[in-house]
Amino acid sequence: MKKLIGPFTQILPLTGLPLKGALKDEQLNIIDNGGALVEDGLILTVDDFEKLRKNYPSAQVEEITGDHVLLPGFVDCHTHICFAGSRAKDYAMRNAGKSYLEIAASGGGIWDSVAQTRAATETELSNLLTKRIARHLAEGVTTIEVKSGYGLSVTEELKQLKAIRQAADKTHAHIIPTCLAAHIKPKDFDGAESEYLKYLVNDLLPKIKQEGLASRVDIFIEQSAFNTSDALFYLSKARQMGFEATVHADQFTTGGTEVAVKARAASADHLEASGDYEIKLLANSDTVAVTLPGASLGLGMGYAPARKLLDAGACLAIASDWNPGSAPMGDLLMQASVMAASEKLSAAEVFAGLTFRASQALKLNDRGILIKGKLADMQAYPCNDYREILYQQGKLKPVRVWTSENND
Repeated sequence: MKKLIGPFTQILPLTGLPLKGALKDEQLNIIDNGGALVEDGLILTVDDFEKLRKNYPSAQVEEITGDHVLLPGFVDCHTHICFAGSRAKDYAMRNAGKSYLEIAASGGGIWDSVAQTRAATETELSNLLTKRIARHLAEGVTTIEVKSGYGLSVTEELKQLKAIRQAADKTHAHIIPTCLAAHIKPKDFDGAESEYLKYLVNDLLPKIKQEGLASRVDIFIEQSAFNTSDALFYLSKARQMGFEATVHADQFTTGGTEVAVKARAASADHLEASGDYEIKLLANSDTVAVTLPGASLGLGMGYAPARKLLDAGACLAIASDWNPGSAPMGDLLMQASVMAASEKLSAAEVFAGLTFRASQALKLNDRGILIKGKLADMQAYPCNDYREILYQQGKLKPVRVWTSENND
């Protein structure tokens, strides 16, 4: 049955905008006093509300009273929200001036999250994840990528991915699982980093493929994780098996972006250390540049060069990196708003980076804009001007969120 939702003071369908490069707010197509006509979880059209009501008299009307601005649902293309435990001790030590190595030596770091996640059952992990998904969805995030990477063995990585699948069955949000078994080499693995990656290729990835637990892999390229040559081997093998690839790139040192582009990865994520060479590589490729302002805020370090990436012609997405260590906040809109002020990003660039450009990082072309045939994933903010949303730096939250799973 057709449903007409509105009227909205403004609708920003985000149509007609390029996938790559800088954007100006003047390029936004704004529909005043608009409505969204949906059917079977898909957009039929967005247009003037009264015009739609007249043209579709049999449509069920969901009336919106008061001033509201309608946007596509956000797409968070990089999270680590399947975990157990807390790293509050790490955060306090980091703020007190301790180094990464000092924190790790005291029992903190990624391995601390691995230990706490391994100690949890699949059901416990699923329940924790379900709560985090519910918060994200309430804040307008309708598609959420969720990584494993706190298991770091065949048994424990499968447990994490099964917990992700279990949580996905309990939400109206769209959950995209990614295998990040190549997060770090686990302490209890007897062998070199290259041998650990071969173990994943031979023993883990075939099982993930067989059980349909994920179609994407990720790898952390860094001095404390995996080097570029080992990463290229791993990504090549994973792609031969039919997996899509993404890369943790250039967080502290460079090298990851070059690997991501060579491996034809869907995205290169982090990029805080990226320079002119890496920016040019991304601008001249189909690999999406994903900036993670939550990690910059959590670690007290500079942002990825978002402005330079856009001006060079890259496709820029913005994701939360919600994780227990470096980005525990998980408030995607707040992070994007604050980074926008520092990097001088237009509202159009921010909203594009949170919607259809973030969808591109996940190779999803069925969402992120409000146009015929796309998923009816939408969110409404209680204001009369879209500029209020970023102006209030994350304090203005959506009062209504729709997804294609509950919008029919």
